[in-house]
Amino acid sequence: MALSPAELATKVGEAMYAVDPAVRDFMQIELLACEPGRAVMRMAVRAPMLNGHRICHGGLIFTLADSTFAYACNSRNKVTVAAGCSIEFLKPAHLDDVLTCEGLEQVLQGRHGIYDMTVRNQRDEVVAVFRGKSASIQGTVIPEES
Repeated sequence: MALSPAELATKVGEAMYAVDPAVRDFMQIELLACEPGRAVMRMAVRAPMLNGHRICHGGLIFTLADSTFAYACNSRNKVTVAAGCSIEFLKPAHLDDVLTCEGLEQVLQGRHGIYDMTVRNQRDEVVAVFRGKSASIQGTVIPEES
């Protein structure tokens, strides 16, 4: 029996996370949800993540958003990569803040998609917004069910 789109997305997210040491081990980002066209990830701001202003390095906030983008755009089990993206930093993140990023598919047409990520702190304040353009390439993340 074929998996539902939600079941497939969950399995894709689990499979990607299992082999994603940059996200899982180095950044210590948690995968909270992987659904069709949507992903949610969470990261605690630790001391090694602070820059010279004693706020979270923007590149690490970008990594949280970019990683969430990857899980959202691969959730349909088509290998998908970033074709471009941009980020707007709106509020600094501080030591011990917990950042949650939700990524949502806005458009999926043919091989290309547009996804919006919103990074919020534990007070539900928007820290950054990220928009990514995806491109599907050959292959699947996990073997297709027959």
